[in-house]
Amino acid sequence: MTELTVRTSKREEIVDITDQIQKVVTQSGTQDGVCFVFCPHTTAAVCVNENADPSVKVDILDQLHRLIPPNLRYHHTEGNADAHIKAVLVGNSLFVPIVKGRLKLGTWQGIFFCEFDGPRTRHVWVQITPSISQ
Repeated sequence: MTELTVRTSKREEIVDITDQIQKVVTQSGTQDGVCFVFCPHTTAAVCVNENADPSVKVDILDQLHRLIPPNLRYHHTEGNADAHIKAVLVGNSLFVPIVKGRLKLGTWQGIFFCEFDGPRTRHVWVQITPSISQ
């Protein structure tokens, strides 16, 4: 397993980590298999989405903020209850196929770290599993 470090600079931010994860895949030497990505934080998440138009990230954060505002009366009183809820909705893990040594993403897709309680120094765990036929 490889641990990546992601430093965020805002309370809510979506960071493209596709290149960092591809580097892990390349260094593993795996030609075909699966890349598992896990976020070990309760107020952050990982997702796959469009990486061609930066306004998509803005729209995602805007709508999550609208749906789950930080200033409601939450039972969790540390001031980050909204971040916990956003992390649950987005999710903490994903799988991406590896084909011919490359992440097999769609034309416009990238892998993103989603910060909901920053700024912080965070971690993402990446596990590469080669296919049995290698």
